[in-house]
Amino acid sequence: MRPSILFPLFAEIRTLSGVGPKLEKLIAKVAGPKLVDLIFDLPVGVVDRSYRPRLIAAEPGRIATVAVGVLDHFPPRVKSQPFKVRVSDESAAMDLVFFRADAKYLMEILPPGSRRIISGRIESFKDKLQMPHPDYVVEDAATMPQHEPVYALTEGLPAKSLAKAVRGALAHVPAMPEWQDPAFLKREGFAPFAEALAAAHAPIHEADLSPETPARRRLAYDELLANQLALMLIRAQLRGPAGRRMAGDGKLRAKAIAALPFALTDGQLTALDEIEKDMASDKRMLRLLQGDVGSGKTIVALLALLNAVEAGFQGALMAPTEILVRQHCASLEPYARAAGIRLAALTGREKGAGRDATLRALAAGEIDILIGTHALFSEDVAFRDLGLAVIDEQHRFGVHQRMTLQAKGGKPADVLVMTATPIPRTLALTAFGDMDVSRILGRPPGRKPVETRVMSAPRLDDLIAHLKMALAQGQRAYWVCPLVEESEKIDLAAAEERAAMLRQALGAAKINIGLVHGRMKAAERDAAMAAFKSGETQLLVATTVIEVGVDVPEATIMVVEHAERFGLAQLHQLRGRVGRGSGKSSCLLVYHGPLGETAKARLKTMRDTDDGFVIAEMDLKLRGPGEMLGKRQSGMEDFRLADPVAHGDLLAVAHDDARLILSRDPELKNTRGDALRVLLYLFGRDAAVRYLRAG
Repeated sequence: MRPSILFPLFAEIRTLSGVGPKLEKLIAKVAGPKLVDLIFDLPVGVVDRSYRPRLIAAEPGRIATVAVGVLDHFPPRVKSQPFKVRVSDESAAMDLVFFRADAKYLMEILPPGSRRIISGRIESFKDKLQMPHPDYVVEDAATMPQHEPVYALTEGLPAKSLAKAVRGALAHVPAMPEWQDPAFLKREGFAPFAEALAAAHAPIHEADLSPETPARRRLAYDELLANQLALMLIRAQLRGPAGRRMAGDGKLRAKAIAALPFALTDGQLTALDEIEKDMASDKRMLRLLQGDVGSGKTIVALLALLNAVEAGFQGALMAPTEILVRQHCASLEPYARAAGIRLAALTGREKGAGRDATLRALAAGEIDILIGTHALFSEDVAFRDLGLAVIDEQHRFGVHQRMTLQAKGGKPADVLVMTATPIPRTLALTAFGDMDVSRILGRPPGRKPVETRVMSAPRLDDLIAHLKMALAQGQRAYWVCPLVEESEKIDLAAAEERAAMLRQALGAAKINIGLVHGRMKAAERDAAMAAFKSGETQLLVATTVIEVGVDVPEATIMVVEHAERFGLAQLHQLRGRVGRGSGKSSCLLVYHGPLGETAKARLKTMRDTDDGFVIAEMDLKLRGPGEMLGKRQSGMEDFRLADPVAHGDLLAVAHDDARLILSRDPELKNTRGDALRVLLYLFGRDAAVRYLRAG
């Protein structure tokens, strides 16, 4: 149960004075439905009303507070014109300008002959001073705030209404128990939670909006600690009280390794050693395997799965798309055959008798390793004894999905998660803090670096001429069309248009051109990919559907159009589709100018390095965590107060602090533990509290 001390903060915003149904809907849209959402909705700007010039010296464009006498009212001759009120401070005159004004109301607040304090933005119009719609018209300066927080708004939501609602919510903040270590608070100079919250909502200068202020750092640390505690509690639950020791005799792995056309790299061997030690222990494995594009993660996963099979268990490999499932089956089947094990596939496409036969064989233990899409989550999918679940491209699946999969074999299985998107440490901690991490560094022998060139759109004709020659010599190429945010339809139109143009430009050369996009049915997409892989089509025009995992070693050219619209991680993934064979490969990034500073930095990084971890760190700096992984895909926490980039140092401290807390008080029962439960509920980590046996 949520602690009673937090009940006031989890009340609906409609309980605030002055918040009716219409306003409630608008505030909920921008902040959230509860008072706690309002207190966490920190200001994005500040209005300073301390500039108090005489009118003759007032600077247009600035917010000014002036003491004036009201001279006269000038109603408009026609409705479309503004109502004007002339005021003066003896040094100069100024017009107050009101559109769609109520003349009676203006006469009440600005009667001729009265003295008033006016505050708003001063402008110059036809060499005359004016102030459109003053923010304040008061008789006593003490009734007007000198500094005001500015909050992010949505259409139809008045700034004053939101600010009033935030003030109302802040008045409900109770005196919280202190959940932070007193020595840490003293060292950092952090105030108590309520005091820090009040300070964050009362900026005086622009500098007070910085994430580096003590108040904002304190609040960020609270949120980061709640996040890390929650992840570690979930981790403890996922691992369960005990795992199963899985140590094979190495015979199957030796056969598969003997069939490999290359030697395993040091990076692969190190990662494999870490995985096998986890599997051999009596603790359940929950490990993230990170590797750059083409670093050989899939072979490491296969060898881990063979270790489970050697120990008498079954294995599962889950991938996000049917294309990847088919690809994994095709690439791993020769090694599975060499090892003498039974491999099968299961996707949404398998239906009827074929699917039933696969499920019966799986339940009977006649299938050693099953490769599939999210179809593996179906209730009718049952393993005889699932020992290891490998999840490819983790950012497409959430924590709950991997919990469902690992419980498929009766007893919970070990879990190995793979991602081809190198993730900076700060993001690894926030998105995958419940896992141990292995990194495969370096690339397999024989993999050549991809030559990357950046070119402007006006040189497109030269590029097409170069492409024509390369394709005539038997090379294969991808052409990725511009990314259009939030619009698959426009993406598709761009791809179809480009494919038609290229067919016309390359038609005389008798080059077959394929097309792949996200709106195609899975079977059509697979067929188009198969035609490209077999060489039936030499050029594949595509949207970013080909970004992850597609493996065509014969493809040596990647063209990315409107490269300035893509993030660094995406560009790196796209470039990783070539350079997978023995031929020399190139990536051509075509941009449309003029370029902003961020786009220039991205393209320069792509030209300068092919190290995915360096690229990921740069992407984090340029775009920030939310944009880099994307909320919908990543399973990343949606932080309200913390910024994993600006507060990276605090994140590392929170990680260590959470580990220490739970090692000393695993059920959060002592005095600080009780306060930390309040913290978890405050930041909406209720699920984590339920994992506490005493919770």
